[in-house]
Amino acid sequence: MSLRTTFGPLLVASLALGYVSASADPVPPEKPADFDECLIRIGDRATSEGVSRRTADAVLARAEFLPRVIELDRRQPEFTTTFADYLGRRVNEARIERGREMLEEHRDLLNRVTRETGVPAAYLVSFWGLETNYGSYFGKMSVPSALATLACDPRRGSYFSGELVSALKIVDEGAISAEKMEGSWAGAMGHVQFMPSVFLQHATDADGDGRRDLWNSIPDAMMSAGRFLESMGWDQDYRWGREVLLPEGFDYALAGKGRRPLPEWRAMGVTDVHGNPVAEEPIDAGLVVPAGHEGPKFLAYDNFRVIMGWNRSEFYAIAVGHLADRIAGAGPLKNPPPEDAPALSREDVEQLQSTLNEKGFDAGRPDGILGPDTRAALRRYQSGKGMIADGFPDRELLRQLGIGQPSS
Repeated sequence: MSLRTTFGPLLVASLALGYVSASADPVPPEKPADFDECLIRIGDRATSEGVSRRTADAVLARAEFLPRVIELDRRQPEFTTTFADYLGRRVNEARIERGREMLEEHRDLLNRVTRETGVPAAYLVSFWGLETNYGSYFGKMSVPSALATLACDPRRGSYFSGELVSALKIVDEGAISAEKMEGSWAGAMGHVQFMPSVFLQHATDADGDGRRDLWNSIPDAMMSAGRFLESMGWDQDYRWGREVLLPEGFDYALAGKGRRPLPEWRAMGVTDVHGNPVAEEPIDAGLVVPAGHEGPKFLAYDNFRVIMGWNRSEFYAIAVGHLADRIAGAGPLKNPPPEDAPALSREDVEQLQSTLNEKGFDAGRPDGILGPDTRAALRRYQSGKGMIADGFPDRELLRQLGIGQPSS
């Protein structure tokens, strides 16, 4: 079984174009009293970092407070997304087919990016598809106004102040006018949804027109994506990971507990989806089990961690890798995620955590997030009950613990 590829922080950015709950804040956020003073301070910072006073004043004078941005930033989905729902929405037949069309249409360009950065064409197309559905939707928010709104909000003002200064630098260099700088509510921009700071570091003029244009130039966008992935350590000799099968009685506590050399996984009986033992090459891999023992399992290599440098979500990283595989001609997952997995609300998860704590299985402070401590507590509970200890809250486990009536 070959591990080698066979085909030639942005987390905020990706969340910004993703799903949010349908509920809205009952009272629209009000413009902060010091909004104008905040923008003056940011303008002074920008000029101290090399932005022309003319650009800083002109852009910030037109920046508006956008209540909608604050509403979107405050929202939390009422229910967690199941892996089946997440993957089904992002890696579907329409996106796979369109990705294959893009792979052929831009073959020469993508091959050039691969030669210069080492990132295979199918991965570049996969990121493109997941970020903006191949350039069909960039977001319609004014980036300067969205960033100004967030920069002058106390919750994450420091981070977004830096992004606003970066956006001013982009306008100042002539990459795009402030009026045309549109993107997501969180300030992500262009075909591959770069935040302004990432743009400054990695955007590339690949078409030779003298501008780094991630809105109107596919060559610039694809080369920029390649450069960004290259900077995070993309290994051109290997793929992202692969789906595997685990033997009966496998210790699921090994999932999420660090990386091991492939020969160790092989010795434990881990095979590819065809039943062949995993390779003996001396590289490390981590086991990822996103949907419990009934769902797919993956061994993830170094490039999986690179993908998570773009978006720190295992669901996202698996989606990028699997979509790239499908675009390159691979088939669907051998063991797709169960469609009937429960989608838990934050209240459900808090109740689960509290119940585990009450029963002596330390899940940490109840916060409504299924993190490592909660999954470890679930595994200990499952092990004590003779269940498969995968740390996944399926319907039977929730029934035993008396956790509501979870929605599908």
